[in-house]
Amino acid sequence: MRVIRIDASTATILLTEAPAPKVRDRQTGEIAKDAVSGEALMTVGVVYIDEGESSLIQVTIPESGVTDGLTVGAPISLPGLVARPWESVFNGQQRHGIAYRATAIAPGAFPMAQAG
Repeated sequence: MRVIRIDASTATILLTEAPAPKVRDRQTGEIAKDAVSGEALMTVGVVYIDEGESSLIQVTIPESGVTDGLTVGAPISLPGLVARPWESVFNGQQRHGIAYRATAIAPGAFPMAQAG
């Protein structure tokens, strides 16, 4: 599937859920791993605000990309943020959505207000 790069340079991104291991199998508790590197994956909840609209999204990040100093409610940066559309059939039901992934998560800053 196509990967869409997201330009978040004008967005405000706030942390709403602290990083937690991404669970691959809820019955066994197996942690999801990156298909290429084998590294454990983490998820974070964020609110993405841009051009007067906001969305609550979950973003997957490799464990090594999680930095110290993250505070729920504070602005963060998500370098390498991409969106990947997906679809599947589960128990006869067609499902679809967008998966978000970033290379890292770090404390950020509120964007400067545009003078005008």
